[in-house]
Amino acid sequence: MLKNYLIIGLSMTSLAISAAEVKMPDLLATGDAQAGARLVETCSACHGAQGQSINTDWPSLAGQNQRYISDQLKYFQQGDRENPLMMAVIPYLKTLSDSQLLDIAAFYSSQSPSVGQAKDDADQLALGESLYRAGDLERGISACTACHSVNGAGNSQAGFPRVSGQQKGYLVSALKEYRNLSRDAGDYSLVMQSASQNLKDSDIEALANYMHGLYQQ
Repeated sequence: MLKNYLIIGLSMTSLAISAAEVKMPDLLATGDAQAGARLVETCSACHGAQGQSINTDWPSLAGQNQRYISDQLKYFQQGDRENPLMMAVIPYLKTLSDSQLLDIAAFYSSQSPSVGQAKDDADQLALGESLYRAGDLERGISACTACHSVNGAGNSQAGFPRVSGQQKGYLVSALKEYRNLSRDAGDYSLVMQSASQNLKDSDIEALANYMHGLYQQ
């Protein structure tokens, strides 16, 4: 019996040493918000000086987590993600290093998130809340809370984006792009493509309205 315990103990020690030798990726790398503030002049025309967009079709970046923003900027920079509204800034993005992209992400992440106002439509709000919080098992629609949290704050460690207060037009277009599989940059897109496959247009409108009105107290 003592021999068995010794073998188990040695095995656990070996596993611990092996794990310690593995270099884990730095998923929580942070940028310099002050440095990022000097790099966003090109971005402010659409996303606002402080990252709060005034156009429903352009996403607000204020309060968005750093990992999500930096990942998306890399996708645009490398041509993995395309969007007509971003075409003009691609040449600029190509001049920036990964650390500078992270600095831009840090700047926007440090800003106060946008607070939206959902359309006061009882039926649409009820549908949006139901789909967001619980999904629809019969139709194979998963709950949004699993990744984006109950209050829409997302998950900064995993890089799942904040959706609370986000512009409705952008949310609608993003969900439709995932549904038709045209938005396919990064592993996260596979999750969203699956989650959006069985959404009807009315579902998407309801979800976008509900998420636009979400906020964190």
